[in-house]
Amino acid sequence: MAKEYQNSLELLQLAESRALYQKLVLQLKKDFTLANIEFDPPEDIAPLDLKVALKEKIYILLLERFADYLNLLYIVDVPEKAFSSMDAQDIVEVAEGACFLILKREWQKVWLRHSYGDK
Repeated sequence: MAKEYQNSLELLQLAESRALYQKLVLQLKKDFTLANIEFDPPEDIAPLDLKVALKEKIYILLLERFADYLNLLYIVDVPEKAFSSMDAQDIVEVAEGACFLILKREWQKVWLRHSYGDK
């Protein structure tokens, strides 16, 4: 799984080009549901719209429901090391970075399942 993306939008476009975008959206929905956080974008949502919606949801969680935010990171299985190396100056940058880390982990799950599992 070569790293072919530098940001959230590139990652989503890569998923779309490999016909795994809908599976990525479903994986996001699944993990948000497991974390008991409402996030239900339509399966045909455009990559840019998904990125914006996810970033906004993370921003709200950071400000208003921090415990739920931490629970989401645990359920998604974002490595703690990734957050400690994040260089963010304000809450908006933290939300952007967290969005990218969550999408990277969800993409990894989808890609691995597609490559080695559900065939």
